[in-house]
Amino acid sequence: MKTPRNMKKAVLIGSIALLTLVTAACGNGNNSSDGKEEGGKVTLNIMHPWTSPNVDNEVYRARIAAFEKLHPEITIKQDGVASAQYKTKLRTLATANNLSDINVVWPGADLKPLVDGNLLLPIDSEMANWSSILPEDALAGFNQDGKQYAIPTKQTFVDIIYYNKEMLAKVGYDVFPDTYDKFIDAVTKLKASGVTPIALGNKEQWPLQSSYLSAFQERFVGSDFLKKVMNKEAKFTDPQYVKAIGAIEELSNLKAFNTDANNMDSVQAQDYFIQGKAAMHISSSTVDSRIRITNAEGDKYGIALFPSVTGGLGDAKKSSGVVQFGIALSSELKGKKKDAALEFMKFFVNEDLYKELISKGVVVPAKVDIPADASEYLKEMMALTGNGTSPVFDSVIPTQVTSVMQNGLQAITVGRMTAEQLAKDVQAALDNMK
Repeated sequence: MKTPRNMKKAVLIGSIALLTLVTAACGNGNNSSDGKEEGGKVTLNIMHPWTSPNVDNEVYRARIAAFEKLHPEITIKQDGVASAQYKTKLRTLATANNLSDINVVWPGADLKPLVDGNLLLPIDSEMANWSSILPEDALAGFNQDGKQYAIPTKQTFVDIIYYNKEMLAKVGYDVFPDTYDKFIDAVTKLKASGVTPIALGNKEQWPLQSSYLSAFQERFVGSDFLKKVMNKEAKFTDPQYVKAIGAIEELSNLKAFNTDANNMDSVQAQDYFIQGKAAMHISSSTVDSRIRITNAEGDKYGIALFPSVTGGLGDAKKSSGVVQFGIALSSELKGKKKDAALEFMKFFVNEDLYKELISKGVVVPAKVDIPADASEYLKEMMALTGNGTSPVFDSVIPTQVTSVMQNGLQAITVGRMTAEQLAKDVQAALDNMK
């Protein structure tokens, strides 16, 4: 007879059974039992998505090295997984009850299956380490049923529009368009002038779902729509939400994106924009470091949020954001390994980390003093994103449904699907889960 814990794991396994097919593609498992605990030496596995050249990734890897130098008795064995594949591998390892000792996790819809499967260690007894610097709303996404399971490292706003001031000015916009109609007008004029309006790299599929749709849905239907969908109080097929998806269809019909958008990844799209091949790029606050802070020509770029929509139900001042990179520990940890993992967690996520990230231009969810070397660009970003936060699509909607949305958005960009068809498919995917 299965214990309640094993029954919960069985539910988790059943819900994502198909993902076991990709286990081989994702590499070997990271079961915590693989770690060593011999004499005074301890080896801990950590799986993370810090492989791209983002400035915060460099900070994270440097802190791992600093911890090992401070604690020669503890070895941190890293398994870096590209961000596009990270969540799939995390779910696959969870299905096999084979999580790493230390894991980077996302809040909300992504965290819940891990908690339901009793795969993560509650860390309530350790919260005094962070209570003075992390407000309740920063921790809420990693809290399930009153228990805390992870500590976030940064706050990412996914819908920042970076724009080339000179290119916009040449088509009549000395300031960024403040309405949807003006935005479409600017896109049309840029295209007519021979300039690619928007650099898009959607090869990984998340940019249109995360950066674009999250912003559009806030403007068209408001911050509480996704919650209503999950509570069966609204549907993706509601006309106003179809309009939000339709904005991506309209931009595609206007040929606003570079023609190879679905073959270009997000980093390549940043380069495309920085090289002056497009007038705008819509991405996260994280890439501000590459585009402005560490770029000698950073001042040529402005930042803005997606403009207001006539008749829209949302707030044009809100930015879509999520606290990210929660550090969580495996529930399988015991004895010296558990003690070592908690020691790592307290070192890795502390006031120094947040200050280092701020110095590199990264927005953090913690209340710490702003370092003297913080960039003026970061202060501008904090002002732009400091007027309320709306949810990111995949932080609320289950992964299986998000995948349907992502595939459909990619199809829309090549004219193989309409907004109405995609809305029906996504709603059907959600309905079929229940």
